[in-house]
Amino acid sequence: MVRRFVRTLAYGPVAAMLVGARFSAIKGIKPHEWIIRFFFGGAVCVAAGLIAQHYGPIVGGLFLAFPAIFPAGASLVETHEKQHKARAGYDGTNRGRTVAAIDAYGAAMGCIALGAFALVFWIWLPRTSPWIVFPLATFVWLTVAVGLWLLRKRLFHKPRRPSRSAGTRGRE
Repeated sequence: MVRRFVRTLAYGPVAAMLVGARFSAIKGIKPHEWIIRFFFGGAVCVAAGLIAQHYGPIVGGLFLAFPAIFPAGASLVETHEKQHKARAGYDGTNRGRTVAAIDAYGAAMGCIALGAFALVFWIWLPRTSPWIVFPLATFVWLTVAVGLWLLRKRLFHKPRRPSRSAGTRGRE
């Protein structure tokens, strides 16, 4: 089963998606956008601290798990997409909302995977060495994240139909 899972990751539908980082995109972030992100991150951390002070560390920890910069990131992603479409001469309102929604969907899947990571730590850390628990929790996080991504792809992604070119319409 593990061999099949690894083969699927290496050669299957996951291989079609390339993950990369564009460090040059950091240059395009304006100073006020950094300030907004840090403000939201700090505000969420302060709110989690106040909740923990009032209701206890377990409840406060749940709120601290909230992606601190997500609200600012989602609004900035939407704004950037609108600006990108505006430069091309289009109204990017719908596109900006769609991209922000996709970003939110990915963040939700990541939060579920982080919850599984935390659950493994919570259950196993009192009984076992952190040197064993951390790799185990990381493996669970990766498995849940990839599993949710594959499940989303299977349930919600409709395969594209091959487009017919003008020359092949009459021949069938």
